Amino acid sequence: MARTFLITGGGTGIGRALAAHFAGHGDHVVITGRRPGPLRAVADAVAGVTALVCDHTDPAALLRLAAELPERLDVLVNNAGGQTDFDADGGTDLASYARDFRANLDANLLGAALTTRALEDRLADGGAVIHIGSIAADQGSGSYGAAKAGLASWNVELARLLGPRGITANVVAPGYIADTEFFRDRLADARRERLVADTATGRPGSVDDITGAVAFLASPAARHVTGQVLNVNGGAHTTR
Repeated sequence: MARTFLITGGGTGIGRALAAHFAGHGDHVVITGRRPGPLRAVADAVAGVTALVCDHTDPAALLRLAAELPERLDVLVNNAGGQTDFDADGGTDLASYARDFRANLDANLLGAALTTRALEDRLADGGAVIHIGSIAADQGSGSYGAAKAGLASWNVELARLLGPRGITANVVAPGYIADTEFFRDRLADARRERLVADTATGRPGSVDDITGAVAFLASPAARHVTGQVLNVNGGAHTTR
């Protein structure tokens, strides 16, 4: 039976790959983001995808989004976010530091929490909530890493909250993933080489690696997997 997905940040990179994957398997996919252009491009190119503009850090925008969504959501993928320091103006005073720190918290933690709260009643029993985290939560990356660490911690409580309804809540934490907009074309060759060298597999991750992990967590095979962080980083950060 076809399911209904909401994938935030679905206009590019990992979000776009996820939308194409699930729509290609016959599911109905709604993608959201702040930029209409990339969203329209995905919806035009991939049958079964609907695009809606939304800033997931804005409660009013989320309420408007909820009015446009289907009454039932089987899977919510909180993918919107990114390293907002790349967009900072370079200010070094304390007020700038506070503003830039909050920007990463809003984009990578608050947006996921607000979205999940706004749509909690729409989530189908037996469904799944999947957040896209980051290796930075364990290896550090300023306020971005702090936000992703907070996302993983908050997800533990979310899993407990949704568990009685059979809804799972997990985090997929990528390492370096090539061919996305994450680094805004600012990744130096030497840095890329170091990121690849840190892996055990000797290659960068791909959007397909993340798609496979999300597909598993959204599948019937993962109905007893919840409150977890699934690291997809080629061994650059290991657990035991």
